[in-house]
Amino acid sequence: MANKLQHENSPYLKQHAHNPVHWFPWGQEALERAKEENKLIIISIGYSACHWCHVMERESFENEAIAQTMNKFYVSIKIDREERPDIDQIYMIAVQLMTNAGGWPLNVICLPDGRPIYGGTYFKAHDWQNVLLQIAQMWEDTPQTAIDYAERLTSGINKAEKLPISPIPEEYTLLDIKSVVLPWKEQFDLRDGGYRRAPKFPLPNNWLFFLRYGVLADDVEIINHVHFTLEKIANGGIYDQIGGGFARYSVDEKWHVPHFEKMLYDNGQLISLYAEAYQQKPNPLYKNVVLETIEWAKREMLAENGGFYSALDADSEGVEGKFYTFNYNDFDILGEDADLAREYFNITKNGNWSEEQINIPFVNMSNQNLIQQAGFSIEEWDSYLKEIKTRLLEYRSHRIRPGLDHKQLTTWNALLLKGLVDAYRTFEEKEHLDLAINIAHFIQHRCTSTDNQLLHQPTDNNRQIKGFLDDYGFTIEAYIALYEATFEEKWLLNAKNLMDIAIEKFYDKELETFFYTANNSEELIARKSEIMDNVIPASSSVTIRQLYKLGLLFDNENYTAIADQVFANVFPHIKSYGSAYSNWAIQLLEHHYGVNEIALTGNESTQWRKELDASKYIPNKITLGGTKSSLPLLQNRQDMLSKAYLCRNKTCSLPQSSITQLIELLNNNGE
Repeated sequence: MANKLQHENSPYLKQHAHNPVHWFPWGQEALERAKEENKLIIISIGYSACHWCHVMERESFENEAIAQTMNKFYVSIKIDREERPDIDQIYMIAVQLMTNAGGWPLNVICLPDGRPIYGGTYFKAHDWQNVLLQIAQMWEDTPQTAIDYAERLTSGINKAEKLPISPIPEEYTLLDIKSVVLPWKEQFDLRDGGYRRAPKFPLPNNWLFFLRYGVLADDVEIINHVHFTLEKIANGGIYDQIGGGFARYSVDEKWHVPHFEKMLYDNGQLISLYAEAYQQKPNPLYKNVVLETIEWAKREMLAENGGFYSALDADSEGVEGKFYTFNYNDFDILGEDADLAREYFNITKNGNWSEEQINIPFVNMSNQNLIQQAGFSIEEWDSYLKEIKTRLLEYRSHRIRPGLDHKQLTTWNALLLKGLVDAYRTFEEKEHLDLAINIAHFIQHRCTSTDNQLLHQPTDNNRQIKGFLDDYGFTIEAYIALYEATFEEKWLLNAKNLMDIAIEKFYDKELETFFYTANNSEELIARKSEIMDNVIPASSSVTIRQLYKLGLLFDNENYTAIADQVFANVFPHIKSYGSAYSNWAIQLLEHHYGVNEIALTGNESTQWRKELDASKYIPNKITLGGTKSSLPLLQNRQDMLSKAYLCRNKTCSLPQSSITQLIELLNNNGE
């Protein structure tokens, strides 16, 4: 008998539809039943590509005895964390407060009103059964104990990431920036890149900060470590050397053994990062990574409606990584090319991963010697390697594929949209821009309500989920990027309209903060602000950065005033943990070093934009232009004769008659 998850759209929820547990989706039916029957609630949160979620399902949720306990004493609710990040956020904080740890699967036991009293992540079957029985007994014998604890814990949840209103500093100094950077860079792994830890996550926004800081502060040591890290990641097993695209993280310190799930949000951000890194240092490896990752996304993640799916599972046929790994003999399909390919991708008879003679393809950074020994020029090797990868990809394509999470999330599509625009501006392949515009149309037509507010994902048969702050922040960022690439002002006006809605729905004037949920959203046990950056930058940080951009572009002092105050509230915390405030730290760079507003006018404005992007890496710039515009910076500067202006702090240079002159002005610090 299928439970109530059988009617859900989420693949993760559907995976649990035939568990013997009487699962409910989140909603009034489950919550009201818990109150009516005075039963504790189990809230179990995960996502379809989560390996340990699958393990706990097999061990516990398919176990008849455990299911009987859950059904007798609890109302059990399954939640897809990617579908309801607002709920996940609250209960993740609860578990972190209880255990000083977090992750997925996330399993929380709550009072009938939803306030948590116990929680953790993965439980072994025996341990989970014991917890269930003990908590049920406590609820029967001493319910007041649970109620008192729930009150204290819920108070802690409400206080987490709630910042006091701070005075706005007169200026942000280089010393402020260095106080963030110096303790942060002490974590650098000088042997394997990234930070000294395992597992290792790519953390694109971290390396974007260090790249921009290194260039602006002329810190060659930092710049070198960024590129060292990016090369290590691109050559490692965390990158799919055969089919393109990045796994979510590496379980070891060498970027060798990935946790094989592929997430759209990682890949969108990494396309942006490698494209920008190429502008600073034109490394052919970066270009290959960007182009191969885009090809992977088109091949495996693109839906007919122009949007992209969310994720690919780590497992296939119940085995983690089976789709992506090779044994020695698999390479025999390459014929006379097999031995060289094995050596290049480190494929051995004994295997480079497990005792079962399994190999994860990766590349040593010293492989240039191998290429030279084989007698290839760089150009010849590039062509040869593409052919090898094509043949291996064709061979691999006949395997049973990992599960696809077919959810289409607004935030993650916006991140890929931004990545495609960045790739277009770096490599000038129009196909990337066309693909980005298709995503923008998908967001406009499928992820927007009839009253022009964003949705978190397209409406399905069960429900419509209103957009969260990250849906707005990242879509606004993507639309601004589209404008800067095309000078089509409609994208900028769309961004401004969404920002006005975001301020109305998410901003609290008294607390001077943006909440993650809108003021007309479903009421949960807490309403949270998302301040700390993670693998994806926080919704607050991306929204504040876009407020500053729109404030400059539209000369809107209200936007800037809101951004100034929220940033000032966060500023004292940045140096305490740079990695968790990396996007705020990028904004700190722009506060100190300023923003170069580059206005390009006339018939050649688009061509000049391309020339500018190809000529010089400028980490702190906004580009605007065209022949017709209502933007303040372009007014009275729009005849057909092409000109370039460099503007800073509401002051613009004399018109420059070429990009060469503009770059010379930039090199002379605007003088």
